Amino acid sequence: MGYDVNLAIILLLGSFFILILLRLPVVFAMCASTILTMLYTQTNLMTMMQRMASAINSFSLLAIPFFLLAGEIMGAGGVSDQLVEVSNALVGRFRGGLGHVNVLASMLFGGMSGSSAADIASLGPIEMRLMNDSGYDPDYSCALTITSSCQGVLIPPSHNMIIYSMAVGGVSVGGLFMGGLLPGVLLGVLLMVTNAVISYRRHYPVGEKVSFLKTLKIMLKSFPAILTILIILCGVSFGFFTATESAAVACLWAFFVSTVIYRKLKIKQVPQLLFNVLKSLAVVFGLIASAGAFAYMVSKLNIPTMFASALIGISDNRIVVLLLINLMLLILGCIMDMAPLILICSPILLPVCLSIGMNSISFGIMLIFNLAIGLCTPPVGNALFIGCAVGKRRLEDVVKQMLPLYGVMLVGLMLVTYVPFFTTWIPHLLGYLN
Repeated sequence: MGYDVNLAIILLLGSFFILILLRLPVVFAMCASTILTMLYTQTNLMTMMQRMASAINSFSLLAIPFFLLAGEIMGAGGVSDQLVEVSNALVGRFRGGLGHVNVLASMLFGGMSGSSAADIASLGPIEMRLMNDSGYDPDYSCALTITSSCQGVLIPPSHNMIIYSMAVGGVSVGGLFMGGLLPGVLLGVLLMVTNAVISYRRHYPVGEKVSFLKTLKIMLKSFPAILTILIILCGVSFGFFTATESAAVACLWAFFVSTVIYRKLKIKQVPQLLFNVLKSLAVVFGLIASAGAFAYMVSKLNIPTMFASALIGISDNRIVVLLLINLMLLILGCIMDMAPLILICSPILLPVCLSIGMNSISFGIMLIFNLAIGLCTPPVGNALFIGCAVGKRRLEDVVKQMLPLYGVMLVGLMLVTYVPFFTTWIPHLLGYLN
């Protein structure tokens, strides 16, 4: 070995974070820091190309374009309206009912698209308009829409779970989907409780009560849309489909529902939907490819083992170690997007968590829940910026309204981190964990 390992680590990580702070896109920052380190360590640059190609050469990654396309189709095909209507029939009658509708509709939509951005873009305009017209503070309406959208990255299907599975070497996607179900619902319940408290304090209106017969009628009308969730959940959990196959079937069903049953999606809209998916895929697969090369250098320099030793050196107490990991991820989530953080941090942090008794599914859900909070935090929170743009609100005003919502998200994170039941009960029930 003709180089100083410590200097190589400083070069790799130091150049990466400097380029990030200079606002260079993450893909280029990872590639540049990898090339610099490879040149210093005299590693053949052809290895970088091989690792990038190998990172995206995975059958399970085919699920990502299908899930993205299903979300685009449902967003344009009238499914959003149905979900808001059925949510209003179920929980709209309570004080702050439209806030509850906001959370429940996002929970249902998250079970179809797996994307917070798609949730805000499709449901956000409807939810915020209804809340604002009923007397809710517009900044609060926007804040609740943003935080409730984060359920989408936890409730299956979530393409971020597929990325995590690939990053750590093949953790069961089905197990991750089932492990995220209870934490996603937990987050929704915590947001509803918080919304109820805020609504009582601010005297937000009580929603109109919907009769049982009308509720039943709305449920029947919305059933084809909700069936998309059942196709994905039941298909994967009971072994009828792989994650990729369930994504393809869900995509076909969403197209059928949107064009034949609700008749809101026109064929002439399809090219634009495909173009939207292609733009998202370019970003996602570019990140995965560049992270493959970056992760190779991380592994070659033995950073995961060194990081694990350093953490355990601070404390071997499970509670303290997990708290430190969460604190680090919360800070990183403020300055980087979710997908690259999953790709970079998973191989480094997983060995640490395995050494203190956490399984790979629980760690994956904890990681994604943590980074979901980062979607709502400045300066780079995607959900925050999209929500403010859709709601036409000032970011600083919305962030003030989000402070109590940040608090309950942190409560949910701590429960998921320290109470294994939330992430292991359903996977254990379905045989994904022994």
